[in-house]
Amino acid sequence: MMHRVSEQEEKAWDPTPEFIEKMGAYMEKAFADGTVITAEGVWKSDRGAMIRKDRGGHVKSTDGPFTEAKEVIGGFALINAEDRAEAVALAREYIALFDGIEISVEVREVVEAEDLPQH
Repeated sequence: MMHRVSEQEEKAWDPTPEFIEKMGAYMEKAFADGTVITAEGVWKSDRGAMIRKDRGGHVKSTDGPFTEAKEVIGGFALINAEDRAEAVALAREYIALFDGIEISVEVREVVEAEDLPQH
C-alpha cells in the first residue's frame, strides 16, 4: 500500500500527537498479527530527488520539491494479504486513520521471482 497526499496538505505533513498515537496502536496490532511486514512515512519532496532515464539512456536528476506533482507518496506499508479483496479491506482500515485529510491509498501486488516468466 502506498499512500499519496498533496504537498500543500499541511495537516498530512505535521501529524498531531493523537494521530501518532492512533497510527502507533494500529501498526502495533498489525505487526503483531502479521498483517504488516514493514511500514514507513516519508518526508515531503523538498528532501528528495527524482532521477529519470530516457530511452536513449540519458540520466537526469532533479532535486525536490516537485511542485508539478498533484500528489506525492507520503508513506507505504508492505502487507500480507490472501488476495486483492483482503488487501483492499486493509487499505480501507488504514485510510480511515487519516481524519480530515484528502488521501489516496494505492494497493499493488509485489512481484515474486517465481511469478516471472522463465525464458
